[in-house]
Amino acid sequence: MSLVQSAKGDTAQQARSLYRQLLRQGGQFAAYNFREYAKRRARDAFREHKDVQDEREIQKLIQKGLKELQSMKRQTVISQFYQLDRLVVEGGSSGKQTGRRNDLVRQNDTGLD
Repeated sequence: MSLVQSAKGDTAQQARSLYRQLLRQGGQFAAYNFREYAKRRARDAFREHKDVQDEREIQKLIQKGLKELQSMKRQTVISQFYQLDRLVVEGGSSGKQTGRRNDLVRQNDTGLD
């Protein structure tokens, strides 16, 4: 195996690793919409650049992806401070989980009385 083939293999491995990390980190968002957006954005970015052959351009894209990953890590930590009720599409039910045995207790919106 030549040095050029080895370098291309390393680059491909870096790209696959970055892709998996972005998808995994995107799944850490507390809010469903942010989770799905992060995963969709990662998939779309990799699909958009799948035909890039220039080694320098690939390295630039990998560096950009690593910066995005670091930003996403910060955002997922922040998002976990603001837990919301689960959405229906996530298998959640309406209402707050309070009371004994985590029974659903309906929270009435009293409005502005």
